[in-house]
Amino acid sequence: MAAYKRILAFDIGGTGLKAALVDEKGRFLSERLRVATPHHCKPRQMVKLLTAMVKPLEGYDAITIGFPGYVKRGVVHTAPNLGSKAWAGFALEAAMAKALGKPARLRNDADVQGLAAIKGKGLELVVTLGTGFGTAWFSDGALQPHLEFAHVPVHHKHDFDGWIGEVQRRRIGHKKWVKRVKQAFEILQVVFNYDHLYIGGGNANRIDFKLPKHASLIPNEDGMAGAAFVWNPKTVYGKKRGPGKSSRRSKARRPKA
Repeated sequence: MAAYKRILAFDIGGTGLKAALVDEKGRFLSERLRVATPHHCKPRQMVKLLTAMVKPLEGYDAITIGFPGYVKRGVVHTAPNLGSKAWAGFALEAAMAKALGKPARLRNDADVQGLAAIKGKGLELVVTLGTGFGTAWFSDGALQPHLEFAHVPVHHKHDFDGWIGEVQRRRIGHKKWVKRVKQAFEILQVVFNYDHLYIGGGNANRIDFKLPKHASLIPNEDGMAGAAFVWNPKTVYGKKRGPGKSSRRSKARRPKA
């Protein structure tokens, strides 16, 4: 039996805050709400904003919060695209549970998206390309301890987050950005030796080179659909969902230099 059948899903991003109701299998039960993320939004401001935006959504049993940073036991430790100093040590899980009167679980946003995307076989790596760069790591369907791989140094003063994040994409232009993304995928293959790579996030559809073998694009909606599987493991329902379908752009050839 499912632990909870109606879950309120939050997907916190550097530019947008999204919310929706999903069922125990990750199917949407409501419209998807979105508001802009305030610049350097403080924790208490975030709680008030999230609480206000979901007033139209009713009848949920539990809450999942996907957060763009390192979180542990319901507490935020880093929030690179929101302002880590203000967020460090903030118990967002408890704050949202109190504000909305329902049990809540706080997870890294890439972890949540990965729970919806993975097939559950072998070593699977999920990456998100958005305001920053996120990763989630799974072994035979089991989520592994979260690693902030985004902050591993990759080039001179840059970590992955700064090297292929949205700020750099705008600064260096599309052609150089996709070249860096391709190089990042090559590094990930060597480091993780994954069986399948899933690529999500707001900038995933900007990729216009041929994806590596055993790689596919996943929809942004997985960032909220995965909220269901934080509470209800997919194995409860038997056969796991297969990899997300690649978009038409993922099959396009790499542009000539």
